[in-house]
Amino acid sequence: MTDTYLTIQKPTEGLFKDKGSKFFAYAFPITTEEEVKQHIANLKKQHYGARHWCYGFRVGSDKKLFRANDDGEPSGTAGKPILNQIISADLTDVLVVVVRYFGGTLLGTGGLIQAYKNAAADALQQAIITTKYITKTCKVNFNTEVTNLVMRYLKECDAEIIEHTFDTENEITFKIRQSFIEKLVTSLKENNITCKTI
Repeated sequence: MTDTYLTIQKPTEGLFKDKGSKFFAYAFPITTEEEVKQHIANLKKQHYGARHWCYGFRVGSDKKLFRANDDGEPSGTAGKPILNQIISADLTDVLVVVVRYFGGTLLGTGGLIQAYKNAAADALQQAIITTKYITKTCKVNFNTEVTNLVMRYLKECDAEIIEHTFDTENEITFKIRQSFIEKLVTSLKENNITCKTI
């Protein structure tokens, strides 16, 4: 089971023109559906003279939450081609909005699909793709005499320590890549140290 996913590092822009119509594309890294509304509201202020603000997004490391919106364009001609560009690039935690200024000439269904697809693809091609890890938060309790051992195991598994409480009992809360948990738990168990996910 893989514990990585791809997303974009920072916002990017793209542009596609056809028969006088202009398609301005914007790709944003996002982590929640709520952020979608905010980005669209900002683009509506920026492009108040535009006709359509169509978008597609996918959120979550499991890639199960996604939406496409045609915003008044014929059904399936805008949101879906945008979303398909995100899917074909195997990205998640990404929103792509394409803002259209109508140029006076109808593009037809095929023309619209191509235009929205090309605009979205252009924005994503400008993006720096980054690999993120699916992590879990865990907690380990141990006696002071095994501190060095615990620290060594955590370092070997590239764990990120969030909190360390020193007392008669030590407690460390940390983040670790999902695929490393089993190895760490086994190593600690061999030394009678319990570790649990929280």
